[in-house]
Parts: sequence; C-alpha cells; structure tokens
Amino acid sequence: MDLRAIRQPADLKGLTKAQLDQLSAQLRERIIQIVSENGGHLASNLGMVELTLALHRVFDSPRDKIIFDVGHQCYAHKLLTGRQEGMERLRQYGGASGFPKLGESEHDAYGTGHASTAISSALGMARARDLRGGDEHIIAVVGDGAFTGGLCYEALNNLGHDKTRLIIVLNDNQMSIAPNVGAVSKYLTYMRTSKAWIHLKRRLSGFFLKVPLIGEPLFKLLQRTKDSFKNFLIRDRFFSSFGLRYVGPIDGHQMASLEKLLQRAKRFDEPVLVHVMTEKGKGYEYAEKQPWSTHGVNPFDPATGQPKNPSTARSFGKAAGELLTELAEGDERIVAISAAMVEATGLGPFQRAHPERLFDVGIAEGHAVTLAAGLAVGGMRPVVALYATFLQRAYDQVVVDICVQNLPVVFLIDRAAIGGADGPTHHGVFGTAFLRHVPNLSLYNPRSIEEMQAMLPFALAQEGPVFIRYPRAEAEGMKDVPYAGFTPGKWELLSKEGEISLVATGTMVSEALGVKQLLALHGISSQVVNAASVKPLDTGFIRELSQTHTPYYVLEEQALAGGLGSAISEYCVQNRLQPPEHIFAVPDRFITHGARGDLLAECGLNAQGITGQILRMREENT
Repeated sequence: MDLRAIRQPADLKGLTKAQLDQLSAQLRERIIQIVSENGGHLASNLGMVELTLALHRVFDSPRDKIIFDVGHQCYAHKLLTGRQEGMERLRQYGGASGFPKLGESEHDAYGTGHASTAISSALGMARARDLRGGDEHIIAVVGDGAFTGGLCYEALNNLGHDKTRLIIVLNDNQMSIAPNVGAVSKYLTYMRTSKAWIHLKRRLSGFFLKVPLIGEPLFKLLQRTKDSFKNFLIRDRFFSSFGLRYVGPIDGHQMASLEKLLQRAKRFDEPVLVHVMTEKGKGYEYAEKQPWSTHGVNPFDPATGQPKNPSTARSFGKAAGELLTELAEGDERIVAISAAMVEATGLGPFQRAHPERLFDVGIAEGHAVTLAAGLAVGGMRPVVALYATFLQRAYDQVVVDICVQNLPVVFLIDRAAIGGADGPTHHGVFGTAFLRHVPNLSLYNPRSIEEMQAMLPFALAQEGPVFIRYPRAEAEGMKDVPYAGFTPGKWELLSKEGEISLVATGTMVSEALGVKQLLALHGISSQVVNAASVKPLDTGFIRELSQTHTPYYVLEEQALAGGLGSAISEYCVQNRLQPPEHIFAVPDRFITHGARGDLLAECGLNAQGITGQILRMREENT
C-alpha cells in the first residue's frame, strides 16, 4: 500500500488489515520526515495515526464533520485528505498550516488552535444540523489535556441538557504539552487501570487456558467479548453525570477494535463519549521516551532525534525562570503559576527548587489568573507565566480579579510577538492593545535579557499588577548592545543624535538599529529609542520631541490599533503635541503562518521595509 495513492478518505474504505498496517507505518515515516525538515508537533501526531485512520474509515468526511480540539494533532488527517504536496512545506510561508484551517480544505470542518473548544463548536454544529433537518455525524476529537480547561465542562453541561446527538472521542494520552494534572487526570487514570477489570481478566485468562479441549476456545471468546465484560465492570460515574453514554476505554492503536467501537457510537441517538487510549510519540523511539520534549520541535535529524541547527539565541523564558528561582530563595512569598506549560515558560528550575510553591493548573488560564488573585490577597507574591496568545483567554479575570482590586501580581508573558510557524492563533500581537487601557497595571517590553532581569525584581516589589512581555528569544546581537538600566516611565536612548527619531519597543529595537544603518547610507542620521515602558509612557521625552520638532516614527511588533503608537498619539492629541510621523505596526488583519522574517517582510516591519517607507515619505514631503 502506497500513501501517495490515498487522495481522499474514501480511498481508505476497502483496505485490508495488512494494508492498513502498512499505511500506518508510512504515515509515521512521513510525519517524522516532514517535522524533521520543517519543525512542528511531533509526539501528538505520531500517537494519532490509527485513530485518524479509523475515524476516516468509519465516518464520511467531509459530509460527517470531524473537529480536532487544539488541532496540532491533525497531520495524519491532512495527509489523508489531499494535502500531501502542501505538507511538504508544513508551517512554512505558503505551505500547509499546522492546524485545521477553514478554507484550506473542505475536510477541515472547523479552524482550531487553542484547547478545550471542540465540544462547544461541535455542539453548535450539531444543533445547526438538527435545525436544518440533516443527519450527518458530528465528531469532536478531544485530548485529555483539554479536559483540564473549563470550557469543556460548560459545553458538557449544556450538551447533557437536551441530549443532542454528538460523538466525543476522548484521545487519552495522559499529556497535553506536559503530563496532565488535576482530579480529572486521576479519574481517567482510574478508568484506564481499573483493578476489577485487570484482576478478573488475569484470573479468567489463566483459568480458561488450563481447561482441556475447550479452554483455548473459551479464552478466545473472552478476548472477543472483553469490551462487554469491561463496560459491565468499569462503571463510569463522571461523564454519565453529564448525560453522556460512556464507552471504553480502548487501545487507540488497535484498528479493528477502534472501528468496531466507533461504529457502535454511530448507532446511538444521544451524546456518546468514546474513551480511546493512545501513546504520544508512538512508533518513534526518541518521541516515545520523551513525549514532553518532542511535543513541539524544531527541525531535527531523524536518525538521532537531535536538533539540526540548535539556536544560540538566549531564551527570555529560561532566563526569567532562573532569576525567579533565585529571587524566591530570599522571599518565601514568591509563588509561580503555570497553565500546563511549566518547562515551556521557563518555570522548570522553580518547580524543582520550590515544588510546594509552583501551581500547575492545567489548560485553565482563567483559573490561573484568579488563583493568583487569591494568592495575592492571602499575602503571597504570585507570578503567572503564560504565552501571550493564551493570556487572551483570561482577559476578564485580568480586568476584574486583578486590576480592579489592584493586586500585586506579576505576569511573565512569553511569545509576545509574531508567532511564526504556528500562525494566526498563536501570534502574540494583541497584548499591548488589550492590556494598556486597563487602569492600575504597568506594562513593559524589554529589548534584552538584561532589561527583563532588571524589570522582574522591580515588578515583584510593586503593590499593583505588572505585565512584562517578551518574545521567545533575544534578537541577534542585542546582548552586545550596552544596557543603561531600567527606570519605569523612562525610555533608553541607544544613540543620542539624529535628525529623526526611531521610537521602538521590545523586538523592534533590533530592527530600528538596522534601519539606522540603512538610513545612514542615504545620508540620514537617526536616533534610536528603546521605549520599554509602554505604561507608563515617557511623557517627558514625547514633549521634548514635540518642542524640538523632531520627526519621529514608532516601531512595534503589535497590532496597530491600540498599540504603543496609539498610546503616544492619544497623549499628543490630548496635550496638543506633535504626533508621530508614522506608526510601523502589525496591520489590521490576521497574519498567516511562516518564518518570522517572512512575516515581518509581509507586514513591512523588517529593517528594509521600514527604511524604504521612511525614504518614500520624506521624498513626498520635500
């Protein structure tokens, strides 16, 4: 069986067991090859191969709708639905997205990127089907990690109310990005390892095999009927309380059993949850041994599992976690909170040094923020470490629970820039806009590791909320730019003379230095300003620019509406001062996936693009 012969799910229907086994092996080989070249989500996709094949053999996509929660486990799905050529450039500019994406294929029933949304969206689609009088199946494929998110339970509560016909496939691999935590994880562990079922199966198997003549046939009968025995002995009390019919658990790598159980689920005229156990990293030794570190990977050597070109750039998250660990040695009030991303946000050292002061809440950002509020009221100094894109999920809690009460909570916001290959759901470009207008908080964008390290102790000493936003890694060469020190409400002058001023924040300071060099080739001198303090602004410097009539330009890797440029312009209008000549920012549209350099160029935010536009504007004004 050749994977290249599969152009659509219908091509899977008539395959034999031997052909399916061969196809499973080819899918894994192809996923490893693609991810080793382009980077991406490895372990989760290797664990989904048989389940994806079974789903497409039992159901009829695109008529039946398969919704993948989070979506980063969709690579086999894409390879089986006519996108083998696009997958050659997975997550690259112009190639296939690493997530399901409406408009990319009719088989991508719903666009995803964040966790815990599949049941809600699937329920909406199922109710739309019923209102239209349709009869297609709606299937939500949800990882056990997503069940640490509250949105799942809001949807289940609503689903069980009117018994809408819907199939939920619980892909239970015991992990999200890191091993799962919480009561639900413990419950699923119980369901996987029920002592009643395991003990009885062991005793019956041994007994039957000892019976002369009829023993072996009876043992085979037990094997064929084990699901019925198991469902009789393992009584679900959790999902059934929501009004769901529970079936499982079942080995997610046994195709025949999977298909049989999914066919059974199709016959129910009520909501049903199929509990499937899979192994993250299945079939690739390096991913099986370290599923947490191979969740998301950069290009690597398939033969060794080692990165091809390890980055030498310094990690903001790693540096922040190490410093926080050190600071906590001298202050027992410091506690840290993660939403299922302890290592990814740099909190690993803190967890190992102070396990009793590290709270991993699972994929529950809203709870993480309000938990921090409670800790602060209780006299602690909580630090919440999240990716920028995931903080969006806790906006109400930031406003009402933290800022209204003016609580001393520090937020370390990682990936606060264009997210590169992960695409529009992961670009951290809206944070300035949805934070800076909230009263009581302070907002800072460090240009370098040293600046972040100066901000963190300052933030922990404040009596109100402080947000520190930074990209994944420090810009090349930034550590070689001398650092003058951090003062809230004051901007750093990286060059003091120039006929124009380039006011840049965070990641764009590096681009501004590049613009300065390019403008010099055209005989234009420029001053580079590091505007790390977004709230409060350096109003004294803005007034100085206005009084000296110096043309100035704002550079930020954030949304144009509501960003630093907007803040400066608002201040100028309110105080009758000279506004910026131009604001270079992310335009008012969602940016696709690809390498950050390609995306900056598309947005006109690289040094070459900014220089060209400044030259054109100056020419037009002369």
